[in-house]
Amino acid sequence: MADEKPRVLVTGSDGFVGRHLVPYLAMQGYTVIAASKAAFTFNNPNIAAVSLPDLSSLFDWQPLLNQCEAVVHLAGIAHKYAGDDICDRVNHRATSALAQAISRSGIKHLVFISSIAAQSGSYAGHELTEDDFPMPNNAYGRSKLAAEKAIRAAGISFTILRPVVIYGQGEKGNFATVHRLSRVPIPLPFGALTAQRSVLSIQNLCSAVETALRNPHARGQTFIVSDPTPVTIAELIARHRAGLGRSPGLIRVPESWIKASLSITGKRAIWERIGRPLVAPPTKLLAIGWQPS
Repeated sequence: MADEKPRVLVTGSDGFVGRHLVPYLAMQGYTVIAASKAAFTFNNPNIAAVSLPDLSSLFDWQPLLNQCEAVVHLAGIAHKYAGDDICDRVNHRATSALAQAISRSGIKHLVFISSIAAQSGSYAGHELTEDDFPMPNNAYGRSKLAAEKAIRAAGISFTILRPVVIYGQGEKGNFATVHRLSRVPIPLPFGALTAQRSVLSIQNLCSAVETALRNPHARGQTFIVSDPTPVTIAELIARHRAGLGRSPGLIRVPESWIKASLSITGKRAIWERIGRPLVAPPTKLLAIGWQPS
């Protein structure tokens, strides 16, 4: 049937995003081929689990591509301290090989989950847009940007998504740290932090992926993905504590004191993530009809 939804291959289906995205797409009526390196199964007749080879080594993508009409490429390495070599092999070269295989296998659409790190460091002095010149500042961001360039050069149908930091059940990294702090039953010294940061719920990322699969205006485009309203670290903590039935418990310690304390203890990178702004609105994605919750 002409309106039948494509079979979608989701790589990295066992990761934080994949464990949410795969059942979400199945609920939207897609048949999902869930590919992961580690064994992981979904209890849904519309989801078939398959093995994903090691992305750090060359392999033939064709057997996986033969099972689908579209691909959502999540698999990669996101370790903060991973070096350029492993990031380049897993995030860039494996993605380039996937794009080249798609170019040889007929009409398939690739949705690539890149990162805001491909565009910016951990803070920015202006609101980011997709038209900004990309300035990644770590191995992860550089490898994601290189993968984006390889996809564009492959001559295939694609959509590139650049999500900001993602929160939701099973979250990792910065959000997991903030929420872990929020659960500690003591006052926290972040009440005076005013820097706004764009964040993204896992539900909104899932709906953005579905928009990229379904909406013809997403073809050949790159989109920042974020919740429409940025927040401060103080607001995040207060919101999480409210969900626990507790008061915000925030003390207004001067920003300069927090910055100095973190700098003295060798944790200036933390200050850049909590005390400096990174606002990346999803204006372009909203303009094609994306409807975040």
